[in-house]
Amino acid sequence: MRRVSVVGSTGTGKTHFSRELAQIMDVPFVELDAINWGPNWTMIGPERFQARASEAIAADAWVVDGNYGGQGVRDLVWARADTIIWLDYSLPVILRRLWRRTTTRIRTGAEVWPNTGNRETLRNAFFSTDSLFWWAVTTYRTRRKNYPRLLALPRYRDRTVHRFRRPVEAERWLDAQRQAALARIQT
Repeated sequence: MRRVSVVGSTGTGKTHFSRELAQIMDVPFVELDAINWGPNWTMIGPERFQARASEAIAADAWVVDGNYGGQGVRDLVWARADTIIWLDYSLPVILRRLWRRTTTRIRTGAEVWPNTGNRETLRNAFFSTDSLFWWAVTTYRTRRKNYPRLLALPRYRDRTVHRFRRPVEAERWLDAQRQAALARIQT
């Protein structure tokens, strides 16, 4: 396992999980949202996004967090990945996690991605047509339907796939990876 793609619905905790895994593996972490979003909540455009993503995954090893099927980036990432991890949690779990993350960001005024100035507000989080809550609800069923079909495509059949349906499963797996990394260091 050297090149890992972590996917799942908005709010599953892909970024947190991916950062943890990258640290355990001692490889670069790539957050697709961070390379796609610019100041004032503007996307950089498909060509630039694909170029940035291609550059980020040119390395021998990495953990990438994000979906982006419509922009063609998922195909770039999955073509190089040897492992795909799908955080496939229930909608209530996703909405609870999204609520906790969003309200914390609003309360602290934390910048979502460095050097963008993008911050979540009550207005954009709860009263906008671009609300992540709305996005999570409206894309949830489609994602759950499409990922099994995508993962079964011949071009991805040789990938190792881990599908975690509950956060505790993902945490146990990460703990096993930590233990294996420690064992390698000690030998």
